[in-house]
Amino acid sequence: MVGVGKGAQNGVLIKNAEALEKMDKVNTLIVDKTGTITEGKPTVETVGAFNAVLSEKEVLQYIVSLNTNSEHPLAEATVKYGKEHNVEILKSEDFSAVTGKGVEAKIDGKNVALGNPKMMEYAKADITSKMKDEAKSYQKQGKTVSYLSIDETVVGYVVIGDKIKETSAKAIKALQDKGIDVIMLTGDNHDTAQAVASELNLADFKASMLPEDKLKEVEKLQKNGKVVAMAGDGINDAPALAKSDVGIAMGTGTDVAIESAMITLVKGDLHGIVKAKNLSNAVMKNIKQNLFFALIYNTFGVPIAAGVLFPFFGILLSPMIAALAMSFSSVSVIANALRLRTIKV
Repeated sequence: MVGVGKGAQNGVLIKNAEALEKMDKVNTLIVDKTGTITEGKPTVETVGAFNAVLSEKEVLQYIVSLNTNSEHPLAEATVKYGKEHNVEILKSEDFSAVTGKGVEAKIDGKNVALGNPKMMEYAKADITSKMKDEAKSYQKQGKTVSYLSIDETVVGYVVIGDKIKETSAKAIKALQDKGIDVIMLTGDNHDTAQAVASELNLADFKASMLPEDKLKEVEKLQKNGKVVAMAGDGINDAPALAKSDVGIAMGTGTDVAIESAMITLVKGDLHGIVKAKNLSNAVMKNIKQNLFFALIYNTFGVPIAAGVLFPFFGILLSPMIAALAMSFSSVSVIANALRLRTIKV
């Protein structure tokens, strides 16, 4: 109880005691990129057209019109950018979001899709090597590139940047120093993931991960004997959060992610994981001390009260002393537990 309260004071909301116990044993941490490592406040940096069929303004118009129906943070960034540039929104029909890939709808009777390469594959639109090369220059800077296709033809793209949180690198280093393997899993492409991983000194990462891929990665690590914590903020992370030994949600993320997790970080800051780990270590150490306090009196008191020493020394334990010892064991446990309020996490 004291540990959970101490966590809440430090912006770490813990659902139950089991979460604290498991967090102490965690040796592998999986982190999502967008909104977890990064700020989750994406901004549009560039909009481009791949051919002379559409201008950059028309590409932006289709992107904004399509994303008006989406609640994804990247979609909101494009809509905001479109409003700033006074883009006229076209009417869309039959909108649908394809989990982990992108979105699609009918605009002016045309089949329009927007998303990553897997979305283009889903929309049966081929990305040429020239298009990939143009996108790669942005991806190597850690930017996200979403492609736009109209009637199975890739016609343009949008480049979106999302700054890495100032505390991410420091928090990851602190966790690695504690012997925890940190792995980044992201739906972004390899070049974008590589750029972010390099900046954070992360040797282990996987890109182009769908929600089911993240879930399988958690299961694979657990089968290999790892105790896995998963940190994420989106709907795509919910299955992996629920499956992991300890799910950690960003308080700035979606309700689904928070509901699936055992621990919620109010500020959505990775440093909260360091606090949770420190707190769990302190709580488990305190519990072991409490077990000692609770048992030591009984270990010595019960045999003496039973008369073990009477034949040799004529010593018996007074019922009043026994009652006092029992009371003192409870007092010592509570007093020791209350020390947790003063620890620095």
